[in-house]
Amino acid sequence: MARPREFNEEAVLEAAVQCFWRFGYEATSVKDLTERTGLTAASLYNAYGDKRGLFRAALDRYANGSIGNRIRRCEALPPLEAIHAFFDDILRRSLTDRQHKGCMLVNSALEIAPHDAEFQKVIAGVLARIESFFLGCIEAGQANGTITQSVSAEVLARHLLGVLMGVRVLARVRPEKALLKGVIAPALAQLAPPDVQSN
Repeated sequence: MARPREFNEEAVLEAAVQCFWRFGYEATSVKDLTERTGLTAASLYNAYGDKRGLFRAALDRYANGSIGNRIRRCEALPPLEAIHAFFDDILRRSLTDRQHKGCMLVNSALEIAPHDAEFQKVIAGVLARIESFFLGCIEAGQANGTITQSVSAEVLARHLLGVLMGVRVLARVRPEKALLKGVIAPALAQLAPPDVQSN
């Protein structure tokens, strides 16, 4: 029978998320993690195996928390409004991120996924979840007439995913409101039915 954790796992994982998110996987040392989590190196290894194991747990927490919570909030809204709310939240977070951390998932996709098959699969799965959210909203919006049917739902969902990735990368180096809105606005305008676009 597994021994219960002798520490607050929620607090430890949140501290690890913040550390990896700010510095990236490679630049984060075990010393950084012990200082920020309050765990000894021995406790960290006993609980998570190694730095990689703790990173996997931190990435899961980020995906289920930050990303999962955003999707759940937006899914409660009408389809087109849900997509707008999703990007409004991304824009707000990007502009108020004083450390220019960007998105931990996107950062990991750029830093780790090209060289690590396991994390490539994990990150691709989360991106598929976001794409599925967009697809569900678009299909519902096309069904009720609030989103254009002139482009397939699959194409629109993939386009929105690409826009999201671009915004999150741009926000790390040029977190400028006009720039980021200029990327998002045309993508959202493309969703409107032709009669709305022409008005």
